[in-house]
Amino acid sequence: MNTTSIKVEGMTCGHCKSAVEGALGNLSGVEKAEVDLSANAVSVEYAEDKVTVEEMNEAIEEQGYDVVK
Repeated sequence: MNTTSIKVEGMTCGHCKSAVEGALGNLSGVEKAEVDLSANAVSVEYAEDKVTVEEMNEAIEEQGYDVVK
């Protein structure tokens, strides 16, 4: 299991947290996703043989948030 932190702009509330965590949680290979609103980041535990960071970034962007690369 790998862990990464993804910087995300535009998350400000509980709905934002739920949207991002839910989108990531729906991806095969994502074990856990936890948003930290104060840090503008999401910590993700994932299986790198099942999902890529790029796929996670796309899932976040599809929710309307900007991934800082």
